[in-house]
Amino acid sequence: MRLRTRFALWLAVWYGGVLLAVGLTAAAFWADLAGWERDTLWPMVEARLTLLVLAALLLPFALAVLLRLWFADYPVAARRLAEEVRVLRTVNPQYRVKAQGGPELAELAGEVNALAEALEALRAGVEERVEESNRRLEREKNRLAALMSELAQSVLVCNAEGRILLYNARATELLGPPDNAQGGSPVGLGRSVFGVLDKGVVEHALEKLRRRLSQPSVHSSAHFITSRGPRLLRAQMAPVLDASGGLDGFVLVLEDVTRMMQLAGRRDVVLQMLTEGTRASLANIRAAVETVREFPQMDAGRRARLIEVIEDEAQRLSERLDETMLHHGETLRAPWPREDMQASDLVLTLQRSVETSLGLTARVAGGGEPLWLSVDSHALVQALTFIAGRVQAHAGVREVTLELAEQGHHAVLSLRWEGEPLDPAVLHDWEEQPWAPPAEGRPSTLRDVLHRHDGEIWCQSDRLMGVNRISLQLPVTQPDRTAILPTGGEQGRPVYYDFDLFNQPGQTPELDERPLAELSYTVFDTETTGLSPSEGDEIISIGAVRIVNGRLLRQEFYEQLVDPRRPIRKESQAVHGITEQMLAGQPTIDQVLPVFHRFAEDTVLVAHNAAFDMRFLQLKEAATGVRFIQPVLDTLLLSALVHPGHPEEEHRLERIAARLGVPVVGRHTALGDAIVTGEVFLKLLPLLAERGIHTLRQAREASQTTLYAKVRY
Repeated sequence: MRLRTRFALWLAVWYGGVLLAVGLTAAAFWADLAGWERDTLWPMVEARLTLLVLAALLLPFALAVLLRLWFADYPVAARRLAEEVRVLRTVNPQYRVKAQGGPELAELAGEVNALAEALEALRAGVEERVEESNRRLEREKNRLAALMSELAQSVLVCNAEGRILLYNARATELLGPPDNAQGGSPVGLGRSVFGVLDKGVVEHALEKLRRRLSQPSVHSSAHFITSRGPRLLRAQMAPVLDASGGLDGFVLVLEDVTRMMQLAGRRDVVLQMLTEGTRASLANIRAAVETVREFPQMDAGRRARLIEVIEDEAQRLSERLDETMLHHGETLRAPWPREDMQASDLVLTLQRSVETSLGLTARVAGGGEPLWLSVDSHALVQALTFIAGRVQAHAGVREVTLELAEQGHHAVLSLRWEGEPLDPAVLHDWEEQPWAPPAEGRPSTLRDVLHRHDGEIWCQSDRLMGVNRISLQLPVTQPDRTAILPTGGEQGRPVYYDFDLFNQPGQTPELDERPLAELSYTVFDTETTGLSPSEGDEIISIGAVRIVNGRLLRQEFYEQLVDPRRPIRKESQAVHGITEQMLAGQPTIDQVLPVFHRFAEDTVLVAHNAAFDMRFLQLKEAATGVRFIQPVLDTLLLSALVHPGHPEEEHRLERIAARLGVPVVGRHTALGDAIVTGEVFLKLLPLLAERGIHTLRQAREASQTTLYAKVRY
């Protein structure tokens, strides 16, 4: 029986007893006065009875006031104390309970805080020992993360159901949106590889892997070609085996072969044209030669005509070959491997080579903005060292200066010296001289190196200043793009892998019965022109971040400004700071929502005060054709579930974050709020488990019982 019910029954019994006592007392007085003068004594008795009745009536109200004060000091305060102790015990050991209520509860709060201090000291000792024992494992994980981040190849590791367990920045770049659309990359932990690669091709390769695993003598890997938008990708698939030798997952190494395939196609066309164009000339030459051979005694005139035919066809064939090489030489040449490197690194390498190989003093001049070149650095350094050696022998110099400058879309690397100038004809001869043995497999002349780099070389002299230069033009490129991470003050290498996902369930489980800790989430937030979606306010920013396997993946985020095509209310702009000028030229909501929908697919949506954000999305369903039908969890409702004794203002995002020990960074930006909400959500999960809420269904049903679930927008 509840305390209030017991108190009401007790009060009714007590009040009835008081009335019965008053009645019996009045009857006794009346009997005692039977022989007295009632008219004389009755007024005195009546006054006393009146006072007694008033006292009986007022006493319950006095007791009620006292009980109310007692409830405020003890039961309510004790309930809130229990909630705060639960926070301290489960998610925020640094939290300290507040001394509220009666002196006994205040004393108890002090003892709880003292116990928390002692527990924190013990926990610090345990954590130190655990950290010491985990350092070796952490070093291995860091090596893996570094390896994956720096690999030149695009790598994906997936489990048997095709869920991505590991990827590197190259894969994010290679498999990004094919149309360069705004939004996040489709590559992410827990996502399906079939969302970025053709499912039929991947499954066919998996079948080949399974067949080959059943034949140990066969090399267990598979290759296939697939497309990603306009790109052609060559993939090598290798198996990941479990303890019993079964297929537990697979590794995909991807390479963009679009340009290679295009060059091969063009090369085939050119070779076909060359073959068809030369067949007639070769036939004529062959016929003329056979005629001369069969009739050695023919007259001189006929022999002269046949020789003339041979010469004409040979000339025509030579012209065709020259024309083909002139117009299609780049297509017919095999692609030469080049690498992207900083121009300053190339100059320093050349400086060391000149000084070590030739004994010259090489100085470096210039600099400025960093330049990136696409070069075969080994061949280029050897060729330029060869030129420096020729300059040394020609002019007798002991010192040269290396200069680097940017000119439009090219970089110019110059070798400068003082003394005897160089004739351009001499430089032309140097271009043809071999500088490396053919056995090395590298171009043997400077002209070949220039040809591979689409470069030019020239010399110039300033006779008045006595300064001479040999200048080389090289192609400028852009450095490889790396994954852009949201700022949040977090140091260290981004998380790109999670091997615990090998143990995740299949692709299509029943979501409602799955534990909350096993689900993948998209935590999102919106900024708007105002607070009234039904009155025409619009979304101006969407930010989202993913949670996979109980970890907030800050590198897998979505952030996009939106042109609302309407003014922003001043009170809203004062909160988020987004101006109409910042939104000019941004995509509209009908362009943004499909991209965000793809980012959030196959996940549970999480937001703080989700009813507000979801209302904006629902109002756009008819216009955009995009519906968000996945389950939604609200950290506002979940906070009210685990802390029902806290007043309304304690369920604001900042207050929840402070209570659970979550740092607030980037507040009132869509992405910043999404990150804070995600951290808060992860802290709420163990508190929900304390209340017996473990599955998605339990969380959804329990959320609907809170008062805040009745709010509508």
